[in-house]
Amino acid sequence: MTATKPKRPATRQPLATGQLWRLGDANLKVEMVGKLLVHYKLAKPNAVRVATSISSITTLEKYMKANKAILIQQ
Repeated sequence: MTATKPKRPATRQPLATGQLWRLGDANLKVEMVGKLLVHYKLAKPNAVRVATSISSITTLEKYMKANKAILIQQ
């Protein structure tokens, strides 16, 4: 019998401060990344005012994966 290694899923780039991600018709800008939480802004590209949101890193990564996020700027 031959042992085969399971294929690893494509790894996403880890969240870092200053990244800009495209999520459908909205942009997500990572403001600050801590141990467990991340501060981010999620808005349409030409929005005037955007509130800063806080979420856990794992929750945000799941949301980004579900919405097929694309890294625009690092």
